[in-house]
Amino acid sequence: MQTFNSRPPFKALFANQFRMLLILFATCTVFLLLHSTLGGFRDPSFLPMEQFPKKIWQSWKVDALRFEDRDTERAMSWTTKNAAHRYEVLTDDSAMTYVEQFYGPFGLNRPDIVYTYRSLNSIRIIQSDLLRYLIMYAEGGVWADIDVEAVRSIEHFIPKRFNEKDVNMVIGIETDEPGFKDHPLLGSKAQSFCQWTFMCKPRLPVMMRLINNILLWLNNLSQSQGVPISELQLDFDEVLSGTGPSAFTTAILAEMSVTEGEQISWDPFHDLEESRVVGEVLVLPSEAFAAGTGHSDSGNHGGRGALVMHHFHASSWPTQHPRYKHPVYGEVEKCNWDPECVALWDTNTAFFESLPEEDQLKMIAIKDQDDLKAQKKEAEVDHRLALHPGLA
Repeated sequence: MQTFNSRPPFKALFANQFRMLLILFATCTVFLLLHSTLGGFRDPSFLPMEQFPKKIWQSWKVDALRFEDRDTERAMSWTTKNAAHRYEVLTDDSAMTYVEQFYGPFGLNRPDIVYTYRSLNSIRIIQSDLLRYLIMYAEGGVWADIDVEAVRSIEHFIPKRFNEKDVNMVIGIETDEPGFKDHPLLGSKAQSFCQWTFMCKPRLPVMMRLINNILLWLNNLSQSQGVPISELQLDFDEVLSGTGPSAFTTAILAEMSVTEGEQISWDPFHDLEESRVVGEVLVLPSEAFAAGTGHSDSGNHGGRGALVMHHFHASSWPTQHPRYKHPVYGEVEKCNWDPECVALWDTNTAFFESLPEEDQLKMIAIKDQDDLKAQKKEAEVDHRLALHPGLA
């Protein structure tokens, strides 16, 4: 008697699963594209809270009990200056559970968000950026990068002339250098709000707009590169424009435009001297969150308007996602928005490109030799100091 195996062949199972994944991927892409085009998610029942949640959020590789002394000092600046606020750190190990809780089937039921976040395990900076937006949409409060120190208490975030119930989000200017907006390398970074520290109420449409923009961007990149999201290759500028300050700024300006009923550009925030509210977003001058950066008229941390100090010690991600570096003249970002320095870099690189390839190679060889000599000299100095600490 002939018998039949009731289980379908392995190849058929694999084909069915593959088709299901393709359908899910296509559905999510169309879904996100439509919502992005039509203005993102705007829940008609959305009613913002009158007050900001008294919660401070950070994320890091390990929990607060295992912080290095440096990170502990930064964290304590927030807790000691804001005793009435709760403080929570999500780690590389605990963040996935958080995302599943709020965006899984028993939360907002967004499997596309959960799947994408899990897929980003190999691209930590993108995952980290996305996490802050997911947290702030779900629960709101104050976000601060692990290397940000509180200079003043959170109660100083909203000047007394504003009513907290009329403000849904508090942000500061990071870069206000519109003179470079057409520069081929600096243009996308020349006008941006700061996302290493900001405050918002939960369930804001702007946060969901930003989250959906990121998912759509990742799906489009995955298709264009022909690889899964987990295998995407991104450079410095792609990170900034995809999930960093540029993406943050784009989403906020778009949501301001929806709220105000007119197109909002960067113009209202250029040379901002006093805080102003646009589209229920309170925008603080650059001194508030970006003091000490040395550009955009940001002042210093001694100014009365300075609220935080960003130490930048957690910004090692550019080593995995490098900036464009000219083989002879290096990175234009080292000019830190100085017009004369940028103009000289542009002139030098343009001259380099005009040379025959043979001359270019000679210039690169000379630069490499000079760098090697400088490294040897630095190593000799370090060696002498190690032998004779008193020389330091």
